[in-house]
Amino acid sequence: MSKIFKSVKNVPKEELLAPGHRLCAGCAAGTAVRQILKASGSDVVVVTPTGCLEVSTTYFPQSAWRVPWVHVAFENAAAVAAGISNSMKTLQRKGKTDENAGVIVIGGDGGTFDIGLQALSGALERGDDILYVCYDNEAYMNTGIQRSSATPFGAATTTSPPGRRSIGQRTDKKDLVGIAVAHGIPYAATACPSYPFDLMNKVRKGLDVDGPALIHVLAPCPTGWKTDTSDSIGLGKLAVQTGLWPLYEVSNGETKLTVQVPRRDPVTRYLKAQGRFRHLDEETIKKIQKKADMLSKKFGLGPLKEQQ
Repeated sequence: MSKIFKSVKNVPKEELLAPGHRLCAGCAAGTAVRQILKASGSDVVVVTPTGCLEVSTTYFPQSAWRVPWVHVAFENAAAVAAGISNSMKTLQRKGKTDENAGVIVIGGDGGTFDIGLQALSGALERGDDILYVCYDNEAYMNTGIQRSSATPFGAATTTSPPGRRSIGQRTDKKDLVGIAVAHGIPYAATACPSYPFDLMNKVRKGLDVDGPALIHVLAPCPTGWKTDTSDSIGLGKLAVQTGLWPLYEVSNGETKLTVQVPRRDPVTRYLKAQGRFRHLDEETIKKIQKKADMLSKKFGLGPLKEQQ
């Protein structure tokens, strides 16, 4: 039976991501990683492709990782993790390592949605026993805030700028969980560090299943989202409370909402708190509200609050 996190009393105090790393102030990816490692414990190998997390936590000759950690290229994190997982299973059969040891990929949206999608698809299709966590800050933040296929509709990036002929990003985010579920994997979920117990419990479920699991984590980025460093956790909550980021899981094909939202906030509260959306007109905001309404209906969220 998987451990269930219900309060701070049963969350380990040990910090497996050391302080002193160089992630930006207010970076929710770092908060998410702390929660992931508290849920996993030290008996894991973490694989990280190139990205914000990699460059900020491993400035040579230092490392913030207090678990075995491997850096690989943008495109092959899932493949490398699969190789490590299969090697560990061989050692487990010979009694040379703990049978509960696991492998976690922690990669950004660029290395997951775009450059690493082929390797991820292969690992999911083969049934490799890995947990893949995508921390999604919704652009290539490490290299200059370029758009990715995780960038939401209407957001401004350095490669999808707003102007007379553009509103910024013209397309919606890929449905990463939907893509993963289409491979027939046993577990997939969305999460956000603003809801730590929900995130940690999903990490435990993902590690405990036999086969591949994927967790898609929203990670607000003050630099790319043009927000105050103190706003990241609040923005994550707003994403959930507006219905733009429903928290749910898909276990063996069955979908379950894990955080209820009895009455939703209008998307304007979320959008107007971020500089990357400040150019949007009312017509475009209505389109985004319609998207939130559709997601809310799909996952069973409550009705929209009356706007003041």
